[in-house]
Amino acid sequence: MKYFLIYLLSSIILLASDVNLHQVKILETIMQKISLDSRKFIWSDNTNLLNELKSHHILNIVKDCQSANLLILEKNIIPIECKNKYIFVLNYDLLSEIPNSFGALFWKKGRPNIIILEPRINAQAIKTQEELEPYLEERIW
Repeated sequence: MKYFLIYLLSSIILLASDVNLHQVKILETIMQKISLDSRKFIWSDNTNLLNELKSHHILNIVKDCQSANLLILEKNIIPIECKNKYIFVLNYDLLSEIPNSFGALFWKKGRPNIIILEPRINAQAIKTQEELEPYLEERIW
C-alpha cells in the first residue's frame, strides 16, 4: 500500500509538471505569433510560470508588471498601475471578468484551449500571424 501511494503521488507530480511544460511551450508560441506596437516585455502573476518562461530565454521577461507591456494573468488581481497593459489570461472566466484581456489559454478535459477575441485585438491594435487564425473568436462562448 505504501509503494502504491508513492507511485500514485509521483505520477501526479510528473503529470502536473508535464502539463506546465506544455503550457509554457504553448504560451511561448502564442506570444511569438502576436505583434504589439512596441517590443514585448512580459510579466505574469504566476511566479512558477514566469521563472519557466525566463529560463527558456525566448521571451523578454520582466520582474514586475510596471516594467511590462503584456501581462499573463492567472488571477483577477491587477495592480492599478498595470490595468492599461495588454492582458492574456490563463482562465476562461477571466475573459469576462477582465474586459481588456484579449485572449486565453486554459485546460478543459485535459486538453489546452486557446481563444483570441478578434474584436479586442482589433481594438488594441494587436496583430496576429496566420497560425493563430483558427483560434480567433468573435465573442466569448
